[in-house]
Amino acid sequence: MPKYVVGPDVDLDKEVIKDKKGRRITERRAQQIARDALEQAGRGRPSLSGRRARSPQVSFRAPAELRAKAEERAVREGKTVSQLAREALERLLAG
Repeated sequence: MPKYVVGPDVDLDKEVIKDKKGRRITERRAQQIARDALEQAGRGRPSLSGRRARSPQVSFRAPAELRAKAEERAVREGKTVSQLAREALERLLAG
């Protein structure tokens, strides 16, 4: 995981910055807030293979009309276009 470095824009130990509850945010507290946020965010989507490996990616070009239809259908079904495409490819290759 890459290390995120805060730029030199604000020195929180010199400037007084407060959160919504009026508590002062120091450099130390800002670093902890950032660590907590990154931990909550996780590392992206889970692997489709069920392991901790990266899922292989398949990409292809499609006409704008086809993409628009896929987006409409995905929204109707509460899915992403990727989920819809995976399901269609699985059905095609099942037989």
